[in-house]
Amino acid sequence: MVAALFLIPALAGLAAFVIRPHGVRRALLLGAALAHAALTAQAWRRPPTPALDGLLSLDELGLLFLSITSALFLAATFYGIGYLRHQKPGEGQDFGQGLAFANAPEAVFTGCLLLFLAMMTLVSLSGHFGLNWVAMEATTLASAPLIYFHRHSRSLEATWKYLLICSVGIALALLGVFLVAVAATDPARTTVSLMMAELIRRGGDLNHIWLKLAFVFLLVGYGTKMGLAPLHTWLPDAHSESPSVVSALLSGALLNCAFLCILRGYQILAAAGCAAFAQDLLVLLGLLSMGAAAVFIIGQPDYKRMLAYSSVEHIGILALGMGLGGAGIFGAMLHAVNHSLTKAMLFLVAGNLLAAYHTKTGDRIQGALRVLPVSGALWLAGFLAITGSPPFGPFLSEFTVLRAALEQGHVVTAILYLAFLGMIFVGMAGVFLQMTYGRASLPAAERPTHETLLSILPPTALGIAVLILGIWVPAPLLDLLHRAASALGGF
Repeated sequence: MVAALFLIPALAGLAAFVIRPHGVRRALLLGAALAHAALTAQAWRRPPTPALDGLLSLDELGLLFLSITSALFLAATFYGIGYLRHQKPGEGQDFGQGLAFANAPEAVFTGCLLLFLAMMTLVSLSGHFGLNWVAMEATTLASAPLIYFHRHSRSLEATWKYLLICSVGIALALLGVFLVAVAATDPARTTVSLMMAELIRRGGDLNHIWLKLAFVFLLVGYGTKMGLAPLHTWLPDAHSESPSVVSALLSGALLNCAFLCILRGYQILAAAGCAAFAQDLLVLLGLLSMGAAAVFIIGQPDYKRMLAYSSVEHIGILALGMGLGGAGIFGAMLHAVNHSLTKAMLFLVAGNLLAAYHTKTGDRIQGALRVLPVSGALWLAGFLAITGSPPFGPFLSEFTVLRAALEQGHVVTAILYLAFLGMIFVGMAGVFLQMTYGRASLPAAERPTHETLLSILPPTALGIAVLILGIWVPAPLLDLLHRAASALGGF
């Protein structure tokens, strides 16, 4: 079953490139998303047996991040089917120019979307450091055409920036993998194993100096893909210029995959007794990311770009929670779930606003509650959730990270953490509230007559999930979060 989690979206993605009828291709997309979600749900009941001599396996960390990816992709699929139906016939017509694909650009879009899911799944399943790196690099190649879907100059610039910066980062991560191999070299052995389970088991025998250097390269390399400041420069462009359904997956799922790669390196370092070294770096980059996000969010007129900088903030919270250790690690795991669901919801709603108002400038949008009642309500709820307001899930996870800082005596860290959260709340409030309330800035003749079911059901489902997680965390999820935190040395 573990191989099927990867093979189903991979084979469906290849098939999507050559299937001619739109309806069949969309049915294939939905079927693959449902099958992937069903297999992931089955993994909760019965852990799958490792395949290919342990190259593919699913532990607590992998299951947590695979579940987030699968849930978001399913929501994005329902939204995406409606999105593709409403594309203008000539939009992006030369996207697949020179390629023998049917009905480009939709064939390319659907195929790459499914391959993107396959590669993110492979990141969660990888039990080998080398395979983990290959999968992470493949996510870049699969997602780049998705960013370029609209084929205008800004999307082209965003795509090239994404490819160049992330390629440099992934090259540094590869050097980190090589250094892990150096640290694991044993004169008594003829071969060096990069299997994660083996490296964790041999943690005490690894060379600490080489291992610390390896983690620095892994953190910088994968941190580039994760969006940690100052390595985040690709993220605002890629997230804001992509179709909203792609932005939801980039922010809610892809960044988590890079975070998981860093956690794999952290596991090895912790097994070697060097966790404190990694934690100091994570706290530093976490606070730096939150500070950078606060600076760029204040006065930001582009609401999709604002959501992208918000992702930088929350990636910083994840790093900070990991760096604090103890209960902070549990808070980081819970926050990974809360942030992914909330940010995906907001990007999908942003797509509805963009479709109605035809602008990404928040100053030009008013009265969303009047024009798009459901989307307007979700936009307001999403703002409260993403800024850590009760009773939504992010409040609980952000409070857990704050409590960990105070309990460990990191008073300065806690003060900076609260200051950045306050600045970001103020910066986002002005734009969100103006967009939601007031007189409708869209003339009555140009307003949509109704909101389609496929455009509001996915973000509504995600919003309900975020609200529930702020009030009650289901026992199976709570148990998985504790087990994932324990695997990283937390509780």
